[in-house]
Amino acid sequence: MTSIFTEILNGRSPGRFVWADDRVFAILTIEPRKPSHTLVIPRIEVDRWSELDEELAMHIFRVGRLIGLAQREEWDADRVGLMFEGYRVPHAHLHVWPSWNVFEYSHTGIVRDPGTKALDEAFVRLRNRMIGHGHGEFVPPLDWSIPSADTAH
Repeated sequence: MTSIFTEILNGRSPGRFVWADDRVFAILTIEPRKPSHTLVIPRIEVDRWSELDEELAMHIFRVGRLIGLAQREEWDADRVGLMFEGYRVPHAHLHVWPSWNVFEYSHTGIVRDPGTKALDEAFVRLRNRMIGHGHGEFVPPLDWSIPSADTAH
């Protein structure tokens, strides 16, 4: 079964893309722990992160680190939260968010409906920071035409 992430990648569902390369893409989640909470997702559907090949897993972490550095700077965060998940969406993905305390790791810390304005503001701020950090070649333009997951490997 195709996950919602593949639906987003293929343009059948909306997404706020902050990164795209030939192996992964990154979008803001619609249920953030903190502003700019981003998901780094492999283009290929893999249920469990432990089933990713090592190079792809390391690439996901490298991209997550770059996003985290931009988040930490933009939101003046103490740390960057990281968590691999795959329970709610059976497609391995790395959560990355600016973090101020350990309680953000609890599902009770998720904002279920942050509102479009808050998501859009975080999206623009993170995109601009990523471009400012020299990663503009991987930040899709706002009118990005999403390539098919079938041709992106």
